[in-house]
Amino acid sequence: MKKISLFLFVGLLASAFTSCVVLSPKKYKSLLATQDSLKTGWGESQLKNENLEGLIARLKKDTTGLSSALNDLKNKYSEMDSNYAKLKNKSSTEISKLSNDLKTREQRLKEVEEILRKRDEATNQLKEKLQQALLGFTKNGLTVEIRNGKVYVSLTDKLLFPSGSIIIDEKGKQALSQLADVLKQQPEINIAVEGHTDSQKITNLGQIKDNWDLSVLRSTSVVRYLTEVSKVESVRMTATGKGEFQPLDANTTAEGRSKNRRIEIVLSPKLDELYDLIKQ
Repeated sequence: MKKISLFLFVGLLASAFTSCVVLSPKKYKSLLATQDSLKTGWGESQLKNENLEGLIARLKKDTTGLSSALNDLKNKYSEMDSNYAKLKNKSSTEISKLSNDLKTREQRLKEVEEILRKRDEATNQLKEKLQQALLGFTKNGLTVEIRNGKVYVSLTDKLLFPSGSIIIDEKGKQALSQLADVLKQQPEINIAVEGHTDSQKITNLGQIKDNWDLSVLRSTSVVRYLTEVSKVESVRMTATGKGEFQPLDANTTAEGRSKNRRIEIVLSPKLDELYDLIKQ
């Protein structure tokens, strides 16, 4: 439109020159100035038009890129949303499973605690029964105590054996018989008989070579009496010899050595039920 106007103006200008024989210098200069101004404006307009077209092209390109990026973001969002839903469902399942496992473990723990409570209660009752049954032998060095959930009946060697002997004397047989009466009423109790000595070396005892031998032979003597004479079930019995290696006192004094020479009868409740729970 501007181009047509310019040509029209030039035409009119030429017509004016043709129709007018004489133009004043002032008008002529004014016309020339107008012509220059129009040419400059036309050039600027052309440049602006080119810049605008370039800008439009860039905007179209940017719009295409943004549209593509937007589609990518939408796809990623959909994927993340799907993954979140799966994770949420899996987490709920895992949480539910963990919760059930925890409830099961808590229930088993309560059952274990109840078994241990009953064991401790039975252990205390057994200790009281043994103390009452063996009360007459406490002056001869017999003690009954609880250690680590087990009842320990400790009998000094002077209560059971003559010096250096593995033959149980009459007072020892009486103590073991009264002990057996209680043990036969407690079939759920396991019985371990441990022989202990002091650190003095064995001399002139025939077949008994050392303290290991002495501790083992004294232990088996007690087991044989309890099973063969007092009729305690053999399947419940265990005989071991500890020699001089688990002393109660120092072996530097006669009193200390006397404490160390002993038979310990260790009574422990059967824990099959507890072991079954732990295995589960």
